[in-house]
Amino acid sequence: MSDDGASILLYALLLLLPLSALVARRVPIGSTLKMAAAWVGIFLVGLLLVGERDRFAGLLSGQRASGGEVRIAQASDGHFYATVRLDGVERRMLVDSGATTTALSVATAEAIGLDLDESTFPAIISTANGRVQARTATVARAEVGDVATRELGVVVSPAFGDSDVLGMNFLSRLGSWRVEGRTLILVAAP
Repeated sequence: MSDDGASILLYALLLLLPLSALVARRVPIGSTLKMAAAWVGIFLVGLLLVGERDRFAGLLSGQRASGGEVRIAQASDGHFYATVRLDGVERRMLVDSGATTTALSVATAEAIGLDLDESTFPAIISTANGRVQARTATVARAEVGDVATRELGVVVSPAFGDSDVLGMNFLSRLGSWRVEGRTLILVAAP
C-alpha cells in the first residue's frame, strides 16, 4: 500500500471511531450529524496544530536569540550567506527572508544527527520550485557568530538538494535585522 493510501486509511479509522460511538448510542440523526461535524472540526484543528507546531513553538516558548551583533557582507551573486553552526555542525547557509522556515538538505540533517522520524506526518510546503514533501525536526541550538537561538524548527527534504536556507523562523527571534548598503546586520534580542 502506498504512503498516501496508508494515510487515508489512518484518517478514515480515526474518523470512524467517534462516529461509531455516536451510532452505538442510538442518538437521533440530527444530533449525530452535529456531533460528527464537531468531531471532524476537532480532528482538523488537531491536525493543523500538529502540522504547524514549528510556527507556534516560537510564540509559546518565548525563545529569543542571544549574543551580540553579526555583520554579513553581500556575496557577488547579490545574496547573503552566513556561516551557521547547527548543533555544533558548521554550514554555509543562504539567509532568505522569503523563506518561512529554515530548510536543510538531507546531508546537513544527517551530519547534525536530526531525528527525521520526530514528525509523525510529512509536511507539504510551497517553495519557489513548487510544492514538496518534507520532514520536520528541531535543531537544539543555531548560531550565527555571537547570535544564537535554541529549539529552531527546520524542514528537511531531498528536494532541497545541497542547499541549506536560514529562514524567517530564525530571523524573527532576533532583536532586529536589517540591510545597510551591502551588509546584512543581525542583532540579538536584549
